[in-house]
Amino acid sequence: MNSRISTPRVPAHAEFAMAFTSSPRGARLARRLVAHRLDAWGHPYGGRVNDAVTLITAELAANAVRHGHVAGRDFHVRLLHGTDTVRVEVTDTRAERVPLLSGQEPPGDAESGRGLLIVAGLAARWAVAPREGAPGKTVWAEVSR
Repeated sequence: MNSRISTPRVPAHAEFAMAFTSSPRGARLARRLVAHRLDAWGHPYGGRVNDAVTLITAELAANAVRHGHVAGRDFHVRLLHGTDTVRVEVTDTRAERVPLLSGQEPPGDAESGRGLLIVAGLAARWAVAPREGAPGKTVWAEVSR
């Protein structure tokens, strides 16, 4: 009997995209589905890429819910598996609330403001871009494979 364990083939290029309700539950679901998709693509739970991209997704989705929420509008997550990087994009409909690209830490007693520092620490690069074809913005981050 041949008991070879087959390793999933990591796709060179793959994409996952979905809209989520702009709520804590939607943010939690986005995080879980990204982790699941990465595992299916060969980046196992607990691995460096899965952990980094999942944490980045959690931060960006939480920001979309907290700072980018417009009543009745969803936020969108797009996950791209490239040859050298995995990219996550989170899009919301609030164009006027753009995150600062500052590397400054908020005051010690501030209750928020550290999420993008985590993103910057985990990502090879990240940025904010205007949403194409509609009002809003897309915050994206890339993690090297």
